[in-house]
Amino acid sequence: MLQIENTLFTIVMLIYFASMILYFVFVALKKEKIAKIAIYLQVAGLVLHTAALICRGIGAGRLPLTNQYEFATSFAWGLCLVSLIFIFKYKFSVLGAFAAPVMFLIIGYAAMQSKEVKELMPALRSGWLGFHVSTAIIAYGAFGVSFVLSIFFLLRDRMKENSFWDQHIPGKEKLDLISYRSVALGLMFLTFTIITGAIWAERAWGSYWSWDPKETWSLVTWIVYAIYLHLRLRRGWQGRAAAWFAAAGFVCVMFTYIGVNQFLPGLHSYG
Repeated sequence: MLQIENTLFTIVMLIYFASMILYFVFVALKKEKIAKIAIYLQVAGLVLHTAALICRGIGAGRLPLTNQYEFATSFAWGLCLVSLIFIFKYKFSVLGAFAAPVMFLIIGYAAMQSKEVKELMPALRSGWLGFHVSTAIIAYGAFGVSFVLSIFFLLRDRMKENSFWDQHIPGKEKLDLISYRSVALGLMFLTFTIITGAIWAERAWGSYWSWDPKETWSLVTWIVYAIYLHLRLRRGWQGRAAAWFAAAGFVCVMFTYIGVNQFLPGLHSYG
């Protein structure tokens, strides 16, 4: 099963790369048929990616969510899923041209990690693993989409007005609204991630919170996005400042995921 997973993973990488190129061609040539092919290719990539994760889980005899490789490929899967939901919900095919490169970079990062299957350490042998990590994947995927939407918002004024952009890119108010909804979705799942992590930590280590670097930066990320939502809901905060704030939040997400593992070892150094 692990050999099948490895083959599927390679195919998925190629599909995501091809989808990214087609999205770029769509934007350059403004051909609707190319956009449809890119979207269908991304859907196919998601299906095969799901199959690869299932094969990894069967081959490893556990949920495939316990190391850098497994979380990175699952992160790319989550971003692919959430971006497709927004593409179909808002008929926003141009979103793929910005989301696909982020997906490809993340799965490329996964490809550089060790795929070796190791026996789980005692702290990871818990039913909370699936709840904790799966909610983090959805949260990170939603924050990734909000980052892409924020970039769209910041670049919208520089795009020359024409029928193509008017048809395929929502106006600034709608972009702002979609980004807000994406942040709200991400924050909800990040809250679940922190809560389940705290319960799991108490059972594994005897303490709900230990100020481990990963825990600390997860809290920092939660606070950044919570401030964004607070200012949005209480003060009606919108526009470029909100877009920059959402983009900065994703920087915290990436540091929590990659930076902490590389530079701030702690109790989460295995993941």
